[in-house]
Amino acid sequence: MNRIEIEKKLNEDRAWLLETYSHLTEDQLFGDLTPSEHDPSNFWSALDHLAHLALIERNFAAMIRRHISGHKNPVGLTSDDSGAPRTRDQIMASVHAMTEEWQKQHHGKSLNEVVALGASARAVSLELLSELTDEQLEEVLPGAPWADGTVGGVIGANADHGRMHWKWAKDAGVLDHH
Repeated sequence: MNRIEIEKKLNEDRAWLLETYSHLTEDQLFGDLTPSEHDPSNFWSALDHLAHLALIERNFAAMIRRHISGHKNPVGLTSDDSGAPRTRDQIMASVHAMTEEWQKQHHGKSLNEVVALGASARAVSLELLSELTDEQLEEVLPGAPWADGTVGGVIGANADHGRMHWKWAKDAGVLDHH
């Protein structure tokens, strides 16, 4: 993806997500929807799914900044900093624990508060995008399983991530809450 395609995708999908969430009722925003992958007794609401996007968007930007600064393991999922490999179960356990901590920290926040979290994270992505050269956008982000694995693809994946979480919320019945 080139710079214009990335920025357009981020802006269009963010606008779509805001429009979609702005039409939800309080029950739809705050109702229990999906069990946590970390602790199935803890349920995520539609707003928890929206807030989660900000965490991942900030994490993606940090991974890219580590890559640009020359870090050997910028993503840090498949192996630790010493180079020891991690199993898929270990990777997912650490990811689920991290997202659970974020969810608990932001659970119960209003739509406006969660939108502000997302706006802050999106600002980080757009600032990063403005700083990267076209060549850097095409570089492979080592260890990145998202999109096409390039820096630009990973930035653009933030848009897809929002649509994926909306699909999960919809599949879990968010529109059935009244």
